[in-house]
Amino acid sequence: MFKLSVVNIWIYIQKGLKTPLIRNFLIVGCISLLSSLVSFYKETLVASSFGLSELMDTYLIAILIPSIIQNVFIEALKKLFIPNYAIELKTTGQSGSFQTFVFLTVTILAFLLVVLAVVFVEFFLELVFSGHDQGFYDLIRSQFYIVLPCLFLWGYISFMAGILEMDDKFLISTIAKFITPTTIILCLFLLKSSLGDMVLVSALTLGSFLTFIYYLCMNLKFGTLRFKKFLINKNMIMMVKEYPPKVTSGLLTGINPFVDQFFAAQLVMGSITAISYGVKIPGFVVSILMMALGTVLLPHFSKSINDNLEEAYRELFKILIYIFFGSSFIIIFSFIFSSDIIRLIFEHDQFTPDDTVVVSKLQRIAFLYVPFYLCTLICVNFLTAINKNRFMALVSLWNLILNLVMNIVLMRYFDVYGLVMSTTVVYIVCSFLYVGYTYKQYKRSFGL
Repeated sequence: MFKLSVVNIWIYIQKGLKTPLIRNFLIVGCISLLSSLVSFYKETLVASSFGLSELMDTYLIAILIPSIIQNVFIEALKKLFIPNYAIELKTTGQSGSFQTFVFLTVTILAFLLVVLAVVFVEFFLELVFSGHDQGFYDLIRSQFYIVLPCLFLWGYISFMAGILEMDDKFLISTIAKFITPTTIILCLFLLKSSLGDMVLVSALTLGSFLTFIYYLCMNLKFGTLRFKKFLINKNMIMMVKEYPPKVTSGLLTGINPFVDQFFAAQLVMGSITAISYGVKIPGFVVSILMMALGTVLLPHFSKSINDNLEEAYRELFKILIYIFFGSSFIIIFSFIFSSDIIRLIFEHDQFTPDDTVVVSKLQRIAFLYVPFYLCTLICVNFLTAINKNRFMALVSLWNLILNLVMNIVLMRYFDVYGLVMSTTVVYIVCSFLYVGYTYKQYKRSFGL
């Protein structure tokens, strides 16, 4: 009986590996895990090289605005490009025209964002980060202007990565995640003495440039870049119309962690750090699955929706069930052994057994939202593929308001634990909103 079960399991595994969606998910997930480990080593190397120094503070401030612009504005454009590009391929077949339009859009957007970033650095930097000497601000500006060209590079990288992912070149696209952290590691070993204070921003910019060259070479190799003269059509107009709500959704979602930090700062010293450690491992699990799911599902849904909408909905609901229950088993295990995980990873030197007790409790609370968060992510990709971004902007606003209210209420009764409880409640409620809205769209589409 046991042998039969093993054989059946092996058959199911073989069938799964032959399914393009599962195969692509495993490829992206495994490579993302390896690249995250390289990035983690890079962070430890940076920490040991610079510690809690003024240079690190200025570096983090210098890359703060470009990073926000990348995560909110540039990524939003990529997520809109993929589904509308799929529609363009299905309806008109004018891929070259659409690519030219998006390339020009990326260029104009990057230019405007560069101007906005320069205005901030030159006129608002000292106001926002007040209380330092002039040398501190000069060091920020020096690093900022080195990293500024990355806004153009990141825009073009997102554009070319989207093209490769739409062509099912997930392995080629995901390998690029190694380039920037590896470049930083090599620069720290080989060029730290010659580049001095500019080593980190120079390495970041060099890594971004090498990533751009890599994507350009891969697209040219596979012939996926097809620039042609374009005429504005309804797919292009749809993408432009959906951009503001997509940006609004990303911006409002990105504010929530800062809200939690603000409330944590009102509590006893060490509360911000405790929350940071408490959500670190759940966040690591989510980030790996997010990279895999987000990279694979958006192109997949964008294609399947145009082929057979009803089948795409059915596949979505099936994926939601598998992901929710599959991740729940992992979370139950992690919940039970939370203290042992924290003790093994963090309890060294200044991290005491008392700290382990606090952080493990926070981690248990954080682990509870993981299955719900993943279901939300899946629905976000599906709704992005059918251009329902206005709903996502409204939900993001609702999440921000709910998080503020829950932080105030729960912090009063549960101290630092209340802040993580608030985040967990917000993610669970958000998941029900997304799944419920997606099911409503399904019924509306087929008159059920």
